[in-house]
Amino acid sequence: MLDTLRRIVQEVNGARSLDAALATMVRRIRKAMRTDVCSIYLFDRERDRLVLMDTIGLRTQAVGVVTMRLGEGLVGLVGQREEPLNLEDAPAHPQFRYFVETGEERFSSFLGVPIIHQRRMLGVLVVQQQEKRRFDEGDEAFLVTMAAQLAGVLAHALVSGTLNRRAEPDGQAMFSGVAASPGMAIGEIVVIAPPADLDSVPDLIPTDPDAEVVRLHAALAHVREDIRKAGARLASRISTQELALFDVYQQMLGDAALGNEVEKRIREGQWAPGALADVVRRHTQYLERVDDGYLRERAADIRDLGRRVLARLQEGNELTPSTYPDNAILVGDEISAATLGELPRGRLAALVSIRGSSNSHVAILARAMGIPTVLGMVDLPLPRINGAKAILDGHRGRLFVRPDAQLAKRYERLIKEEQALAEVLEHEQHLPSETSDGYKMPLMVNTGLAVDVVAQLKPRVSGVGLYRTEVPFMMNERFPSEQEQTRLYHEQLSSFAPLPVVMRTLDIGGDKDLPYFPINEANPFLGWRGIRVTLDHPEVLMVQMRAMLMASRELDNLRILLPMITSVDEVDTALRLLARAREELAEDGIEVASPKVGVMIEVPATLYQLSALAERVDFFSVGSNDLTQYLLAVDRNNARVASLYDACHPAVLNALARLATESQQLGVPASVCGELAGDPAGALLLMGMGFDALSMNAPSLPRVRAAIRRVSIEDARSLVSETLSLPTTAVVRAHLRQRLNDWQIGHLLPPQD
Repeated sequence: MLDTLRRIVQEVNGARSLDAALATMVRRIRKAMRTDVCSIYLFDRERDRLVLMDTIGLRTQAVGVVTMRLGEGLVGLVGQREEPLNLEDAPAHPQFRYFVETGEERFSSFLGVPIIHQRRMLGVLVVQQQEKRRFDEGDEAFLVTMAAQLAGVLAHALVSGTLNRRAEPDGQAMFSGVAASPGMAIGEIVVIAPPADLDSVPDLIPTDPDAEVVRLHAALAHVREDIRKAGARLASRISTQELALFDVYQQMLGDAALGNEVEKRIREGQWAPGALADVVRRHTQYLERVDDGYLRERAADIRDLGRRVLARLQEGNELTPSTYPDNAILVGDEISAATLGELPRGRLAALVSIRGSSNSHVAILARAMGIPTVLGMVDLPLPRINGAKAILDGHRGRLFVRPDAQLAKRYERLIKEEQALAEVLEHEQHLPSETSDGYKMPLMVNTGLAVDVVAQLKPRVSGVGLYRTEVPFMMNERFPSEQEQTRLYHEQLSSFAPLPVVMRTLDIGGDKDLPYFPINEANPFLGWRGIRVTLDHPEVLMVQMRAMLMASRELDNLRILLPMITSVDEVDTALRLLARAREELAEDGIEVASPKVGVMIEVPATLYQLSALAERVDFFSVGSNDLTQYLLAVDRNNARVASLYDACHPAVLNALARLATESQQLGVPASVCGELAGDPAGALLLMGMGFDALSMNAPSLPRVRAAIRRVSIEDARSLVSETLSLPTTAVVRAHLRQRLNDWQIGHLLPPQD
């Protein structure tokens, strides 16, 4: 039965439409179980009824016609109870209901099982037999397993909006993904195809290897020039640091990187396209083993560049459409930063990609350019949506294809309101972050991963609350030298001087890996990451600490932050290394003041060691993202449990409140640098709890500042006491929205459904 199960699931997964998938299900299951009938009913939530969607054995005219409420008939009973029902004499059951359209009165045996995906009942799978037959335990187990396997397929149809309709290819559909850059847009979908298919290159032995090498280097040169032009087109719209992404592409295409490896394969007996495909495939397969990390996005960059070079080798010149509509919603399997640079200026309204995460290069550029973006949208039927009108909601991570007039009108209104709000808030950005009764709440900015540090931020913030130093390490093919790090850190420190800049020491592991220093573990978030890595490699940490100290000379605004601390011993060891780094510099005649040092409070263990930590460090910085993840035992990168990840969970909020109170008692400043700080409602809670500063990504600053300026500190403290007594996350979220509405600042939150 296991082989049969695998074959059915494979065939269903390969179906081109929901109708085809349903037809495959009923046909193959009936055959596997040797029954007279197999039917599938799907739950239409709008009508609150189960609908017969396909059958083999009942009358086909009943499909789409027969419906029943939960609890009505045997099928409705299965859907209501969400458990199997196995009957030898179905018509004798008091719940049996006969539908003339189906002709099922002649069937005696009945076995029905619910189809459930992530606690949501999607439908009921039924088999029936004409003669009386008690389906045995094996039959029941097979059908239950079949329903569980098929639930994922139906869930994809649900999010794409096709679950409750049989054949409406031109109807409205909704797709979900990862919100990567906020905002909303209405426009026309432009689907871009990859310039070449690396997976379909045949293996050929070159007749003239030297000629193949010449072809290769010519193609590389062409693509380098394409990348240079793309970067030049974006130069006036993004910062010099963001333009560095294009320098990375140039390095990848250089002879010392991709060129040499491919040439070596050509010399070994492979023609240029095949050698290129082999090298790119090997690199991407190696890099893609890390889930949702920055390293995975490097794989996407390599694949995109490989396609471009292959297109040149294959004499393919059309990489993108020749014309674009005025409001283009660019959609593709994988959109790179280079592709973004090729678009005509002013015509790009939004971005959607099947691949990618919020850490990808294209997400970084999209946020810098203010382009609404959704990534990881795996359910998109690319060939069927090109040219369609669409709405992109970057707040919720949704794409509506062919929206109806009512939905389009609603989003037109929301977009106008968002634009008007942005204009109003822009006028406040140079005003102090101060409550209506004079309480000052310092706002700081997170930098590094999203390279959004520009000069105009300085007068709007109280400093940098988190500079992620791992980014320069990820952008290199080796550990950056002490001189390279010193230059980068000095640029950050001098840009914001005399404001403080909190630099986190190298934080790799988990979902962040280095191509030249791979960490392969079964449970990376519970493994070798953060300070654990750098203390095991003091040679790396010492170089970084010396570079930080050197960069801070005569500026005196460096703050060093230690990540993933779980014990006092780790802090003591790190402080000894820092002291040694200062001594080594002093031996070279370079005197540097000792910077303030803090620890990240992100592992729950630190919540119970605050007193001992306070004796050793100068400040605490709460990483609310990881603290939430560890307190709730939820991997926020795992789609199956992502709905359970919420920093407004009562346990998380109570932990944060106690942390703030204890930090005050210990006299140690405490700030928050996770996503909760960038949420207007979350920021008010954190301020009311007594945190000393909030650090967030730059796009979140205007709304958080506006919320703080319109609420008194006493109201924020009352909000905390009200919220901490609430029992569930949903109740907390509803209460926060209601209170912000009461204060007439509910418009600062993302719009509700």
